[in-house]
Amino acid sequence: MHALRRGPQSLHLSGLRTYHNKSTISEKETIVKLLYNIGSRKEVEQYLRHFSSVESHQFAVIKVGGAVLTDDLDTLASSLTFLNRVGLYPIVVHGAGPQLNHLLEKAGIEPDYIDGIRITDAKTLEIARQVFQEENLRLVEALEKLGTRARPINGGVFTAKYLDKDKYKFVGEITSVNKELVESCIRAGALPILTSLAETPDGQILNVNADIAAGELARVLEPLKIVFINEKGGLFHGETGKKLDVINLDEEYEDLMKESWVRYGTKLKIREIHDLLMHLPRSSSVSIISAEHLHKELFTHSGAGTLVRRGHRITRSENAADLDVDRLRRLLQENDPEVLGGSTSIAKYLDSLKSRNVQIYSDAAFDIFAVIAHPRDERGIPFLEKFVATKTAVLNNVTDNLWHMIKKDFATLSWISHKDDVNKTWYFERADGSFTHGDKTLFWYGVDDLDHVQSYLRHFRGGAATATTSNIVSAEEGFKAAKLPSGSRGFSSSAAAARHTQTRGYASTSAKPARIGLIGARGYTGRELIKLIDAHPSAELAYVSSRELNGTSCEHYTREEVRYSNLSPKDLAERRGDVDCWVMALPNGVCKPFVNAVVDGADSPQRHPLILDLSADYRFIDSWQYGLPELYGHRERFQSGNIWKVANPGCYATGSQLATAPLRKYFSALPSIFGVSGYSGAGTAPSPKNDPKNLADNLIPYALTDHIHEKEIARHMGNPVAFVPHVGQFFQGISLTVSIPLTKTFTAEQVRDLYVEAYDGEKLVRVLAVGDIPEVKHIAGKHHVEIGGFKVNEKGDRVVVVATIDNLLKGAATQAIQNINLALGLDEYAGIPLP
Repeated sequence: MHALRRGPQSLHLSGLRTYHNKSTISEKETIVKLLYNIGSRKEVEQYLRHFSSVESHQFAVIKVGGAVLTDDLDTLASSLTFLNRVGLYPIVVHGAGPQLNHLLEKAGIEPDYIDGIRITDAKTLEIARQVFQEENLRLVEALEKLGTRARPINGGVFTAKYLDKDKYKFVGEITSVNKELVESCIRAGALPILTSLAETPDGQILNVNADIAAGELARVLEPLKIVFINEKGGLFHGETGKKLDVINLDEEYEDLMKESWVRYGTKLKIREIHDLLMHLPRSSSVSIISAEHLHKELFTHSGAGTLVRRGHRITRSENAADLDVDRLRRLLQENDPEVLGGSTSIAKYLDSLKSRNVQIYSDAAFDIFAVIAHPRDERGIPFLEKFVATKTAVLNNVTDNLWHMIKKDFATLSWISHKDDVNKTWYFERADGSFTHGDKTLFWYGVDDLDHVQSYLRHFRGGAATATTSNIVSAEEGFKAAKLPSGSRGFSSSAAAARHTQTRGYASTSAKPARIGLIGARGYTGRELIKLIDAHPSAELAYVSSRELNGTSCEHYTREEVRYSNLSPKDLAERRGDVDCWVMALPNGVCKPFVNAVVDGADSPQRHPLILDLSADYRFIDSWQYGLPELYGHRERFQSGNIWKVANPGCYATGSQLATAPLRKYFSALPSIFGVSGYSGAGTAPSPKNDPKNLADNLIPYALTDHIHEKEIARHMGNPVAFVPHVGQFFQGISLTVSIPLTKTFTAEQVRDLYVEAYDGEKLVRVLAVGDIPEVKHIAGKHHVEIGGFKVNEKGDRVVVVATIDNLLKGAATQAIQNINLALGLDEYAGIPLP
């Protein structure tokens, strides 16, 4: 169950961007270790990677109040230096209200306000300009003193018009933002420190509220975080005096604005934050925090100040007939561990909901789904039996929104967690009590009388080790079953390796490498696969078979001499115990006798070596695992330890699915895919499509309809596409230009955000900036996929995405190694040169 306050769920420091950071790697590591003091290693690494997943100018806009510059300048400078040392570039906009009031008082000028806006006459503007420059330099010098490069920017960023010259005098309303000045500062390796002064087109300086200036800057840059640093360290309830930890605008805004204590400046601030976040991508959020606790707010799930976010609207229902079954089935197929592991039938589970007394929660996008079983009597305790969320739901904090709703709806609740659950700490923080027996822990909250839970504890202790059912029909039966809720998702590769160790007899850390046999190694893909095995730290080439090359030495395998042989299906059967994986690198329609030889005669369906087929023969067979780890929950299926036959996806199909999958729920019509491949994709057998002379100054379209990759994409994505392939005059690589009609309007940045979220943490997928178009010459010989372009039409209802992939590597050999690693319990990227 994920109820993280914010941030993605599985991240690594390897993805940090340095952006001209002059700190050494060792210094950065030291700073990161210091961050561990305020939160767990996992939390810190999650947020570092999350913040580093966007362009450097899109990390955070930080508004600093004038009182902070007076009272906490050193603390603020230290906090900003910490961020810069780990490769982050916050953009600072500061005010100077208290300092200005002090100087106005000394000058005998009484501050005057209308509707909370300072009236700025010529003398006030003169003093304000002086104050802003002085305070700006003070912060810059404090940063430079700590070794952090910073650049003062007192003008040129904000263009404004008079807000109301007769009423407010020299007060501006921002009309445009020059982000290039800010970005150039970051490119030079310095933190931009901005005042909120603006200019009219003809050069007249105008005063602008710093909060408004920060908001306008954020509208243009669309950062992940907007931070308001004040001396209070958050927003506080006007009646109870308690700090507001989280505000979810989609759920709480209307009711919050009706509260009697929400008035004046508080009401204005909340409204401005609401309007700002409605303009920004849903992944953006606002934090109100003190300088002292900035690190805790940014790098821990619990935070320290007030986090304001849009959230997601979640609906309740007691009637399973109200559910969108197709979308729910897709959510469960891709994200529910019980479904992925084969222990739960979706159809049976959904049928059971219709006949039971349950409370069902879901959001409009079906990124989250939860079920609570009501008890059969008044003394019973409701039981959380299902909690499933996508990565998007976790990243956008939908899980946390749902938990708050559940707390409001149920005064008491119980749930069960496995001992290895990565969310165990979170459970303990939310529970009032717990009981551990064997490898599971029973949690509850809201239960004051322990006698109330005694019978449940007895059932839990008696059945914890033996239960297999997940169709919980009451709290008491749920305790008997002691089944882990579906939301408790683990993605530990070490756990997967342990499972494979038990079934296959070796672990990823074993000194004995996995032995791989390759059938049909003459082609280009076979050569690339041999090179990858040659560099693999945990695998070795056991056999390499090619009728044409029989008897010759395998020149691409250098660790020891391996000679080509001409193995028959009978030879594979006889070598069953000597090989951990057979790779079929044969043309379509040829490998079935070899597959049958490996499978037939095995003691059970799980007692033969792993088989990976590079052809299209088994990509449409349900009993074979389709091997695209980045999508559809396939990685989790591999890690279940039950995968023995893998169909490697096609090259065009891999690139096309990765280029379209993040938008598939928004398809309004048939996506159109224009694909061009290098002539290595036509194989080694001579033909017009791989003849360099024929291809010179030429482009050859082929298979204009019903190409096998078109069918493959449609089958596994669940949506039809129009695909037309071409052969170009270059040797290797594929370019895919995809036009996608959309059911709703998007900006280019919003589309890119969907891709960043979908592929966050994926080491073999690189999402480029809006407008950056990937090119074949940059992907040839590389092992990842690049996705970019993100051009949206004027109406915002169609987007063009461009992807590139090396057809021989991630389109074939690299993906084969990735799938073999996962199925054999090895490190997923072992032997693969990472970008």
